[in-house]
Amino acid sequence: MSTEKQELTMPTKYDPKATEESWYKYWVDGKFFEATGDESKTPYTIVIPPPNVTGKLHLGHAWDTTLQDILSRAKRMQGYDVLWLPGMDHAGIATQAKVEARLREQGTSRYDLGREKFLEKAWEWKEEYADFIRNQWSKLGLGLDYSRERFTLDEGLSDAVREVFVTLYNKGLIYRGEYIINWDPQTKTALSDIEVIHQDVQGAFYHMRYPLADGSGHIEIATTRPETMLGDTAIAVHPEDERYKHLIGKKAILPIVGREIEIVGDDYVDMEFGSGAVKITPAHDPNDFEIGNRHNLERVLVMDEGGKMNENAGKYQGMDRFECRKQIVQDLEDAGVLFKIEDHMHSVGHSERSGAIVEPYLSTQWFVKMKPLAEKAIELQKTEDKVNFVPERFEKTYLHWIENIRDWCISRQLWWGHRIPAWYHKETGEVYVGHEAPKDEENWEQDTDVLDTWFSSALWPFSTMGWPDEEAIDYKRYYPTNALVTGYDIIYFWVARMIFQGMEFTEKRPFNDVLIHGLVRDSEGRKMSKSLGNGVDPMDVIEKYGADALRFFLSTGSSPGNDLRFYWEKVESTWNFANKIWNASRFALMNMDGMKVEEIDLTGELNLADKWILTRFNETAENVTRLIDTYEFGEVGRLLYNFIWDDLCDWYIEMAKLPLYGEDEAAKKTTRSVLAYVLDHTLRLLHPIMPFITEEIWQHLPHEGESITVAQWPAKREDLHFPEAARDMNLVTEIIRTVRNIRSEMNVAPSKPIELQINAKSEEVLNALEANRSYLEKFCNPSTLTLGTDLSAPNKSMSAVLTGVEMYLPLEGLINLDEEIQRLEKEVEKYNKEVERVQKKLSNEGFMKKAPEKVIEEERAKEKDYSEKRDKVRQRIQELKA
Repeated sequence: MSTEKQELTMPTKYDPKATEESWYKYWVDGKFFEATGDESKTPYTIVIPPPNVTGKLHLGHAWDTTLQDILSRAKRMQGYDVLWLPGMDHAGIATQAKVEARLREQGTSRYDLGREKFLEKAWEWKEEYADFIRNQWSKLGLGLDYSRERFTLDEGLSDAVREVFVTLYNKGLIYRGEYIINWDPQTKTALSDIEVIHQDVQGAFYHMRYPLADGSGHIEIATTRPETMLGDTAIAVHPEDERYKHLIGKKAILPIVGREIEIVGDDYVDMEFGSGAVKITPAHDPNDFEIGNRHNLERVLVMDEGGKMNENAGKYQGMDRFECRKQIVQDLEDAGVLFKIEDHMHSVGHSERSGAIVEPYLSTQWFVKMKPLAEKAIELQKTEDKVNFVPERFEKTYLHWIENIRDWCISRQLWWGHRIPAWYHKETGEVYVGHEAPKDEENWEQDTDVLDTWFSSALWPFSTMGWPDEEAIDYKRYYPTNALVTGYDIIYFWVARMIFQGMEFTEKRPFNDVLIHGLVRDSEGRKMSKSLGNGVDPMDVIEKYGADALRFFLSTGSSPGNDLRFYWEKVESTWNFANKIWNASRFALMNMDGMKVEEIDLTGELNLADKWILTRFNETAENVTRLIDTYEFGEVGRLLYNFIWDDLCDWYIEMAKLPLYGEDEAAKKTTRSVLAYVLDHTLRLLHPIMPFITEEIWQHLPHEGESITVAQWPAKREDLHFPEAARDMNLVTEIIRTVRNIRSEMNVAPSKPIELQINAKSEEVLNALEANRSYLEKFCNPSTLTLGTDLSAPNKSMSAVLTGVEMYLPLEGLINLDEEIQRLEKEVEKYNKEVERVQKKLSNEGFMKKAPEKVIEEERAKEKDYSEKRDKVRQRIQELKA
């Protein structure tokens, strides 16, 4: 490839649109993302948290999948047989609500269509939105193995769902019964506890008197839901409460209704709360339900599935529950029964899906008995094979919930989902549970309900691999998975359920590590929502700045477990970073003179800058690899950003111009080789985060292989590691930086030559400076450069104290003596603070006990260094004052 061709094919600015789509197609067509099954490689598996087919992906999805892509791309380059399995979730209630909304717009409903036709519409919706999601995955550059894509309602996963249901039923861990459940009156379905969001709502306590049936008085009770009193079947008091002991077994009259209800004694009642007497409505309150069971109370349901009062509500039949509340309150006041209304802020459950206020509701549902399943998951966390939560604190969150778990209501009154594999005999009412319908199918009727969507997604890590066929190739090779990446908001919904189902059915943890991230918030820290209008579409960000800029921002913007704030300015700065890489690469390519990969030769004589950049690269590669393995993506980004922007672009490339523009052909060839090697391998380290720009540049560089996606991951090379050269280079760059700073402070233009004297602390330092005089002359632009070990500061000169050297810049006619003394006094203050900080650390008993000896020695060395620098500056101040 000639220099001329390279100039023409690399525009002056990076244009993401021109490259991203074509590279993604190249990767997918080339099957670079497909797991190979190569037995010589160690498998590495991630299953994608399947997005719901309810709409398009948001920034949270983009963040979540970017982190997974970083892991899978890095591991693929490290030589693993990587499977990153894609898929989507049918999302039961959420998808059905969307499809029903569309039908309403078309002037029809699911009831008009019937179940089969409605399901056809739901499948059409799924195909439409699955295409949207795949397109967004491609825009993000996700390295997914599409040959293994799954859907929670596909045939294989449906087999797994039936197998789990039937097995748990036969073990007595799934049962059907009439219980108080969370009911969403808007979508007319049951909800599990964790699908209910509790919000503080301003309500009221309504205090009323229920007359005693024998006319001897009344008993006071209070309620926040007076509409449910129509279903009261008792009043409960504590059996030891002296105020009410004599009333236990007697009757009270239910106001408005006029029905006699029993007064019962039950330990559940808190004698200290309110009047110490509570109304019992077994069909509309979970605690009342339990009390009702203990005392054989009747269960009177006074509402229908839509939250309207039913025939048991008498004259209130047909009224909405809240409309009924207002009317009952009025009627109670008119009857003289209601004697006080007290404002009361209380927590009220709302449906996660519809936002409707949840109604505790008596209903016949299917449940999973959770205690036996939870016990296995709890025991797992006491072993070496436990699931590792990152950050660790989320393990406590998980355990707290699973240790206090309640039975899981798994039936939903929907049509879209896995239909419950239970049949009822039309004549006898006998229940049959199995993989298929009974043989005499015409005599049986299948349960019309479907399973909670989390029932199928709880099986995702193994059902997607071919389970329940335990001989399935993918199941045997790729399960358990290595890492799960997900948000802290679904630890209970999904993570916990995958763990207990994995333990129950595979006897293995479903994943080794769970990386927990937070939520994406706006720049003010607010949750993104339609109502606030502060949402950001990831596709809009990609349209403006490209996927690489978005990915770099998302992956480096926060530490594990924490929320991420979105700033357009930060995305723009990562786009600037991409352009910095692009421009540096253009320079390198224009100066490689058509070099081919076999011409790269690092055996020639390396100068200081060459040795330094190779050493810095080794350090960066080691640290990036370690940090990816510990999921510290923010630190990965910071290291790469600093190495590329500062070390490679601002220093090495500038220093490389000396040999590149010089006459020494051997030096020129070596510098080209170093530049080609470092740039190639730096792009490999950056590739998992910024896949598109790295592939585009890498393809222009001298390289081996079809794609950077399968290029070998960089590792430290001892033959290219020069710590002493790095130390010398650090001194050279510090001198150059200090001279530039002094010029800036004194308003001396970089083009104006100035006298520079450097007094070395030792002969070793002096030799290092002499060997690299050319860099000092090039970048400090001195009129004369004097190096020595016994130099003293000239009058009226600026000075600086660095580790190993003192610098003097005589600036006759340019320097203001008073200003220079003030500047040096600020330097003393700075060193005072540094010495104080280090001494505080070294006097901290906790630090001294816990810190490794190496770290302690480093802090002691810092204290000595800062103290010496401070003393030198103080001495210089005295000289100037004299």
